[in-house]
Amino acid sequence: MNKQDLAIRVAEATGVTRLEALNTIDTMLDIITESLARGEEVRLVGFGNFVAGTRKASTGRNPRTGEPMDLAESVMPKFRVGRNLKEACNGRGDA
Repeated sequence: MNKQDLAIRVAEATGVTRLEALNTIDTMLDIITESLARGEEVRLVGFGNFVAGTRKASTGRNPRTGEPMDLAESVMPKFRVGRNLKEACNGRGDA
């Protein structure tokens, strides 16, 4: 399922237009992105948590040349699955 498919499903389930659903999805994703960029955690109880974790600086290798290269510390967004989502995916919850 892509974002357009999701917007259609949201529109059908809520009675709004596909465009309104798409705008809502885009707004939600923008808010999650902005929150993570500020270092905030976004908790959707039962679904999961979006967190911004720090990846420490390390030494890697250039895949083409094999030369060692320094990789700077960076922030990596992560998603921790919630119990309800995990159970639904494993056939034990409401889906």
